[in-house]
Amino acid sequence: MTPIVPVLLSGGSGTRLWPLSRETHPKQFQPLVGEGSLLQATWRRIEGLAGMAAPIVVANEEHRFMVAEQLRQLGVAPAALLLEPVGRNTAPAIAVAALQAMAAGDDPLLLVLPSDHVIRNVPAFHAAVQAAMAAAGQGALVTFGIVPSGPETGYGYIKAGSTEGPPGAAGVRDVERFVEKPDLATAQAYVASGDYFWNSGMFLFRASVFLSELQRFAPAMVAAATAALEGAKRDVDFLRLDRAAFEACPADSIDYAVMEKTDAAAVLPVDVGWSDVGSWSALWEIADQDPDGNAHHGDVIALDCRNTLAWGGRRLVSLLGLRDVIVVDTDDALLVAARDQVQQVKQIVARLKAEKRPEASVHRKVYRPWGSYDGVDSGDRFQVKRIVVKPGAALSLQMHHHRAEHWIVVSGSARVTCDERVFLLGENQSTYIPLGSKHRLENPGVVPLELIEVQSGSYLGEDDIVRFEDVYGRTPG
Repeated sequence: MTPIVPVLLSGGSGTRLWPLSRETHPKQFQPLVGEGSLLQATWRRIEGLAGMAAPIVVANEEHRFMVAEQLRQLGVAPAALLLEPVGRNTAPAIAVAALQAMAAGDDPLLLVLPSDHVIRNVPAFHAAVQAAMAAAGQGALVTFGIVPSGPETGYGYIKAGSTEGPPGAAGVRDVERFVEKPDLATAQAYVASGDYFWNSGMFLFRASVFLSELQRFAPAMVAAATAALEGAKRDVDFLRLDRAAFEACPADSIDYAVMEKTDAAAVLPVDVGWSDVGSWSALWEIADQDPDGNAHHGDVIALDCRNTLAWGGRRLVSLLGLRDVIVVDTDDALLVAARDQVQQVKQIVARLKAEKRPEASVHRKVYRPWGSYDGVDSGDRFQVKRIVVKPGAALSLQMHHHRAEHWIVVSGSARVTCDERVFLLGENQSTYIPLGSKHRLENPGVVPLELIEVQSGSYLGEDDIVRFEDVYGRTPG
């Protein structure tokens, strides 16, 4: 049996699910449906397929530790974890994955999957992959077209032709054309015809066939992807693509770069309970609902409400007499929107970015490879954080030009370096780190270390860090 190498694409920012999903912690790392994150669910749904090899993961380098940690929690050791220094859309990401898959001399089938989708009927999805293998093995670039459940205007469509795929590839059809997101009347006509399917962004093909077609239509992309991989640097468990080469790569989606131009495109219509979770209304549609159509997460009380989605955080969220409304509460931002207007959330994000507000990209709670910190309070010349350090983890050896720090241990134990001194702190003990002192915080224990940090000084930005040593390879200074 030809091996199948999953290619998990994890480079998106998911801004349409703001304020929960943000650039530094996008939706693929969020537990939106069921247990675990969407990335973890993507792996879980394919790990039982026959012939499935270890995955190749393509991720934004800023998300590398979240990707690695979430896969580690599942016991998954990727065949490669490729880090993009900049986003260049799906075609270059798949190109470097295909080149990596062929580096050992093999020519496997690649099952390309976005890591932020939901599929509720996993057995049907397994059957679809198996049904597509024959066509992909014979040189077809197979995309999985979703049987539409209605005239959706938020998706692109694929029109299937009347020609069947290669012999033995039951259900696979040739592709007549790809079409952009339609207006409502056009979408209704598409659905009524029975020949149009939603474009899922999932594919199955031989690595060599994809690269050959990409070379035909976008040779500069293949050259840049090849140079980026050849110049890649190993960094612990990651492979950092060469920045200069990848930045020079043309940016394009696989649809525009290859699928709309090739004569090898094929589509397998499937009905697998798919959603790209592309908006809060999409999440409402797939979420468990009460008899009144309400889907709630967290501590939520709703009276006389219909067709609402409420996503609560740490606080109680109360809804009264609302219809078709989305409420999303996070530590530092609250979204209240009409359900039919949530596609415009990206305009709010654009405005926040234009005003250089941190809520556009970061949460109050920020994840780091060693743990996390939560900005509890701040004011003129002070800031308070709750810091959690994982067992065995350590922050970098660092110093600050503009701030001093007080550390109070809440639970666990801390090993503190402050200039020439190295000492331990236990619960309810504290220490002071003077401005300009070279210091490090470590957790030598087997349980998480929790402490309160009080910063004071003339400037408290995260860029006031000079790193001298860092086990995670982060840039000094």
